[in-house]
Amino acid sequence: MESQGSGRDGWSSRSAFILAAIGSAVGLGNLWRFPAEAGANGGGAFVVFYILCVVLIGLPVLLSETLIGRHGQSSAPESARRLARESGASRHWSILASLGVFSAFMIVSFYCVVGGWVLHYIWVFISDLFQTGLTGGAFQGRDPAEIEAIWPSLAGNGALTVGLDFAFLAITLFFVARGVSSGIEIMAVWLMPAFFILLIAITIYGSFGGAFSETVDYLFTFEPEKLTGPVMLAAVGQAFFSLSLGVSGMITYGGYVGRNVNLAGTSVIIASADTFVALVAGLCIFPIVFAAGLGANAGPALMFQTLPHAFQSMPLGSVIGILFFVMVGVAALTSSVALLEVPTSWLMEKTGLRRVPAACTIAFGAMILGALSALSTNQLADFYPLNFIPLFEGQGVFDVLDGLTSKIFMPVAAILTTIFVGWVADRRLIDSETGLSGGLQVIWRFLVCWLCPLALLAILAVGIFPDSIG
Repeated sequence: MESQGSGRDGWSSRSAFILAAIGSAVGLGNLWRFPAEAGANGGGAFVVFYILCVVLIGLPVLLSETLIGRHGQSSAPESARRLARESGASRHWSILASLGVFSAFMIVSFYCVVGGWVLHYIWVFISDLFQTGLTGGAFQGRDPAEIEAIWPSLAGNGALTVGLDFAFLAITLFFVARGVSSGIEIMAVWLMPAFFILLIAITIYGSFGGAFSETVDYLFTFEPEKLTGPVMLAAVGQAFFSLSLGVSGMITYGGYVGRNVNLAGTSVIIASADTFVALVAGLCIFPIVFAAGLGANAGPALMFQTLPHAFQSMPLGSVIGILFFVMVGVAALTSSVALLEVPTSWLMEKTGLRRVPAACTIAFGAMILGALSALSTNQLADFYPLNFIPLFEGQGVFDVLDGLTSKIFMPVAAILTTIFVGWVADRRLIDSETGLSGGLQVIWRFLVCWLCPLALLAILAVGIFPDSIG
């Protein structure tokens, strides 16, 4: 079904849009970054403030991005340009979406590297299952240090890392090249329910491991003394990144939405589902970690080193390991598809290319950057093409791309979005798109005009000057 009135390929239904948008938002930020951030920032205090930030910051920005796309019914930059033109504002406001398109392209290039790691771990656990059988834990008879070395060994194998990156990018390209209704939507409609089933099933399994009550206390016991400045800023940042804001994904997906869809209601559903996944991810991962007597503050290594070690002491450990990383792979795929769709949509509109060559062109560029990112984690770690930027001095390509997008481009794009929607765009046009009325409309506008840009400025400042807070 074409998005209403646009003649473009679009979502066949409101539920299809919601599932695709949830898939865009739910990704490694929920399953990897949220547990790591919660573990590193004291648990309950972080979680409570994170939920508050989703409501007061994430949700208003999410609605702002979606309404730009729905109003413009085009690629992200053209949708922003059209809204600016109809508001009597400068067409240069489209830079807010252009930054997002550029960020999405850079992110998908290194995001697929992490997706490749996930593919490797699926194979590792499948191989282990054939060796150890269904009973007992994973990696029987292997030293914990050997298990934790799987990830560094993978990163040190340049050919394997690049090959896995290309494999994950190829899967992503397959769905994007098929189009919105025939590719992205079908993927979301089938894979997102499967993702939720796996997430809940593994969480239920982990709850019988004896550490579920400890996890609940850890995640939801609010201790005011732990709510420090760094913890609050970490929570604001997680709320922002978890919803995949600032990469024009929701502007792009909004461009495929019909006029009959209430954007406020769907935005609430998307933000709620994303938050639910983040919280349940904590309830899924930490019982396994605590039951094995391991620490919760392992950071990014939590998923690729701590958890595989924890599966060693679990009944059916290899099976649970397979299911867990399949679940992570699904979440990573739905997000990578959204990221690749953003620049593909832009290139199609900019050049007139059909979808398949446009998607292949973007994927080829992402493949080159992805290879550099993959290799910068091992033997080419001393190769820094962006070493002239003081903020990223001494970092490899992977970290530079991650830093540029998460610390600069994404926050700047989101700040410009809030200023544009809250202060520049024609108020009548904006109000006609939100689906809000009365007091809710007043509250949303206040948040977009004042609270959101200030909070996002704080994220930007801390990203550029990380030593500015204690």
